[in-house]
Amino acid sequence: MQILLAEDDDGVAAALVEVLYDHGHVTRRVRYGRDVLTYHRSSDLLLLDLGLPDTDGLDVLRALRAVSDMSVVVLTARGDERSVVRGLRLGADDYLVKPVRLAELLARIDAVTRRNAAKGASAVRKVRAGDVEVDLDARRVRVGAAEVELTTKEFDILAVLAGRAGTAVSREQLLDEVWGDARHAVSRSLDVHLTQLRAKLGRPELLTTIRGFGYRFGDLRDSGA
Repeated sequence: MQILLAEDDDGVAAALVEVLYDHGHVTRRVRYGRDVLTYHRSSDLLLLDLGLPDTDGLDVLRALRAVSDMSVVVLTARGDERSVVRGLRLGADDYLVKPVRLAELLARIDAVTRRNAAKGASAVRKVRAGDVEVDLDARRVRVGAAEVELTTKEFDILAVLAGRAGTAVSREQLLDEVWGDARHAVSRSLDVHLTQLRAKLGRPELLTTIRGFGYRFGDLRDSGA
């Protein structure tokens, strides 16, 4: 598994990298919170210290959850109840207080990975909304009896939205998942592609704009395998 470790203490980081390597995990260590948003797409799980030198780890977690649902285990010396509750409410999959037994850390990582793998295995791979069908695996879209030809970017945008049918998806998450980094992607390009996508589908009600946030595909009552 590819693990991203956000930890500013060199000694702690070195020990964790060694233990994780011994148990078959490849670890990229970063020191700063800003680096989490740069490298998270190439990782399966984030080990996040909250006491980072450039920003609070809870702010990193909040920003990450705006663009990604990757697994996150908080590993920090901050053990007060308020921090634990905030971390879990902001989307951490688990929260561990230092010093932690390495066997327990490895077990928690395995447990989080199994839970999220089970969620992924049950994900819908073919989505319907009205007479529109999106086959996420075959990368094909049908409207009624006709197949619609989309560009790679148009389908990638539609796949992110259809994969979360009925759920609001932020502009930042779309930019991050389709272009690779929400901070460096050109926001105007998303607008152009969405306009083209709506025109090709011919179903303006299918992609709803949520003012000030993002977009939603269809409705949970209309989608299914």
